[in-house]
Amino acid sequence: MTVTRPARLTGAALCAALALIAAVWILQDLAVLGSPADLAWYWAGDHRLPTRGRSTTSLLDPVLLAAYAATAVAALRSRHAASALAATGTATLALRLPGLWAAGNGALVTALLELALAAGLVLTAAVGRRPADAPHEPRPTPPRTGPAVAAGILLAAATLLLTLGELYRAGELPLEVTVDRFTGGRSVVAPALAPPPGWLSAIAAGLYGTAAVSCLVRARHARAFGLLAAVLLTAGGLGGIARAVRYETLVHLGDLTTPATADVLTPVFELLAGLAVLVLLAGRGAPAAAPGPHPAAGARPPAPPHPTPPGW
Repeated sequence: MTVTRPARLTGAALCAALALIAAVWILQDLAVLGSPADLAWYWAGDHRLPTRGRSTTSLLDPVLLAAYAATAVAALRSRHAASALAATGTATLALRLPGLWAAGNGALVTALLELALAAGLVLTAAVGRRPADAPHEPRPTPPRTGPAVAAGILLAAATLLLTLGELYRAGELPLEVTVDRFTGGRSVVAPALAPPPGWLSAIAAGLYGTAAVSCLVRARHARAFGLLAAVLLTAGGLGGIARAVRYETLVHLGDLTTPATADVLTPVFELLAGLAVLVLLAGRGAPAAAPGPHPAAGARPPAPPHPTPPGW
């Protein structure tokens, strides 16, 4: 299956609109915090910085901005961008859904607009597909077996670690706090556009798991979902390591309790695993199978001999 040119242009325009929304909010937060370094530290989790107002974005916003830009480029350059459009649209729908009940008119309007654009991406990916016309037209290829299996194992391990971490927090925290982590209640303090931390973990685990299964079975959409999962995994690991450096927990690792040590070491694995998956899935896919002979029904009859014998 390929994507028609009008659908590709529509998908690229939708991604550009989503990227523009993210960029506007990031620039606003840059004005609030004063410098790119302070904004980066804030995204990493240091909320002690002096601000000129309430910040809006989180580490998720630059990740989505990068995903929108990459998907727009893929839609313009490739006729096989349906999986990229679908993956980006689905992830945006899941991650921005809590904005519908977030406080503040700006967050609500932004969530409604982004959800509409993301739904348009998914619809464009579904409606804009068509069968390949010419027999020589290239088909999307699955990733190679070795890199795909390795990426699937790493993503499955990330899914397991994230799930175990949330289950541990659910057992340690009061029930109302656990519920707030998924619904965004009063006990959760987060930027206006950021999804609740439990919700984000659940969606990330679902994305990692989906990408892991797609890689292990070498599905044709494995690269799109795997690369998106890898970007989110890398960003989460980078943010966790930066937070550990900021609070100096990385240099006092031996003095920490076992759960605190796991909180410090897990981002290290996430960063390394995310980078490895990016490298594994960024290469060329498996070579396409050579086209077979045309069916006998479509073959032409042999030309008559010359001269034509009697009764031919």
